[in-house]
Amino acid sequence: MAEAIVDPGSGQHSLKRVIGRKVLLVFVVGDILGAGIYALAGKVAGQVGGALWVPFLVAFVLAALTATAYAELVGKYPQAAGAALYANKAFNIPFVTFIVAFAVLMSGITSASAAARAFGGDYLGEFVTLPVVVGAFIFLGLIALVNFAGISESIKVNVVLTIIEAFGLLVIIAIGIFALLSGDGDPGRALEFHPANGAFLGVLGGTALAFYALLGFEDSVNLAEEAKEPQRDFPRALFGGLAVAAIIYMGVAFTATMLVDTKTLTDSSGPLLEVVKVAGLTFPPKLFALIALLAVGNTALINMLMASRLVYGMAREGIVPRVFASVHPTRSTPWVAIVFTVGVAAVLVATGDVGDLADTTVLLLLCVFTLVNVAVLVLRKDRVDHDHFRAPSWMPVLGAVVCFVLALPITGRGGDVYLRAAVLLVIGVVLWFVNRLFLSEGQSSEGQSPS
Repeated sequence: MAEAIVDPGSGQHSLKRVIGRKVLLVFVVGDILGAGIYALAGKVAGQVGGALWVPFLVAFVLAALTATAYAELVGKYPQAAGAALYANKAFNIPFVTFIVAFAVLMSGITSASAAARAFGGDYLGEFVTLPVVVGAFIFLGLIALVNFAGISESIKVNVVLTIIEAFGLLVIIAIGIFALLSGDGDPGRALEFHPANGAFLGVLGGTALAFYALLGFEDSVNLAEEAKEPQRDFPRALFGGLAVAAIIYMGVAFTATMLVDTKTLTDSSGPLLEVVKVAGLTFPPKLFALIALLAVGNTALINMLMASRLVYGMAREGIVPRVFASVHPTRSTPWVAIVFTVGVAAVLVATGDVGDLADTTVLLLLCVFTLVNVAVLVLRKDRVDHDHFRAPSWMPVLGAVVCFVLALPITGRGGDVYLRAAVLLVIGVVLWFVNRLFLSEGQSSEGQSPS
């Protein structure tokens, strides 16, 4: 955990800069790897009909465009607030800033809900037979308990799970290498391309879904205040982490389609387990299922930690009702915020499947990314007194266009995904106005003199 120090100039506490480039790189890679590839490889394969690695490659290129905007902004404003900070500086409209922050918050909850559905599927089925929703609810309860236990305990669990989830993906790549060397599988199948909706829409739909597996990179900007040299280290860690994750994902994707037919992958809620079961290189399926469950758990834990702390932070700042800032007297955790975020996640789990919930996550963040790409261009007029990475202008411009296009219905995204995203944002709008109403009433009461 970071230590707090006192700024001699302002007398205020600030975070200690202790994180170097290597730790940043590990954090970015660990934040990206997770439930996306473990749960959605089959869904993406269904979009393109074979060449599963193509959408992941395209998603990496498109994510890199937006990463340039984040790299410039985090170097320019090395503070731990991310997209909401950039929106506030660029547009200075409190409601827009709030909606951006709330969209990021809800994207974390929908991502955790997708992970919960994935947890309750075929991976859990290796050990016990339960309805998916029941398994998902049990999973959310466990995540809530870890979150409630305390941030120190949660971070320790996260570090262990990150190592485990990376190991599981390396096992799949090792299986693929062994298969190629021994002549097993069908490498040609990994080059087949039979999209159901035509080449362009197939790749577009697959890319929009594959984007979910690369979304973690934007979380790293929240470490800006704890990095030793954010202006120099963040761009390298950000692009390096994306590249490492993309290579791992493409290796996993190539192996999956080489060894397992597209229909089996598409129909499975545990697609990488299907790879292990047919592998020539023996690896216990139950052990891999356990690794996958822990990887999915790590994604949900990170997301629910972020979501509950965001709600708590908003309440502390008086942006949403202050009841969400309540802290448990013994555990020192924001228990009301945790209950709220888990409650929303439970409703989402009961009303959507893995693909739809992942797509809702992507939709919310694509809207945020569009705004961040615009913000970096707007803020070019704002000069700072230190050197920082500057993205070539065409990259955030193209990034904004790409994110906007991927957010459109032409990707094949269902209307229920847009409805779910809209309802989640409406919850935020209601909280915003309820809070302003109570604040106004409180100020009016204070302004009245006693008779």
